[in-house]
Amino acid sequence: MQENRIGIPSWEKYSLSIPEAAEYFGIGEKKLRQIIAANQNADFLLEIGSHVRIKRIRFAEYLDRATCL
Repeated sequence: MQENRIGIPSWEKYSLSIPEAAEYFGIGEKKLRQIIAANQNADFLLEIGSHVRIKRIRFAEYLDRATCL
């Protein structure tokens, strides 16, 4: 039996997986992983077990301040 799931649009989610963030922000997954590795204690990261999620609004603010990626 398949579970009936409600899809929440990316622009309404609190946090995004790396593939979701790559699509949402138009940045490659490899580049996102590099940004995460370089900013391991950043406030835009959320660790859930061994998974890393990106806080959508905080990461958008980070990108607003960035001059290059």
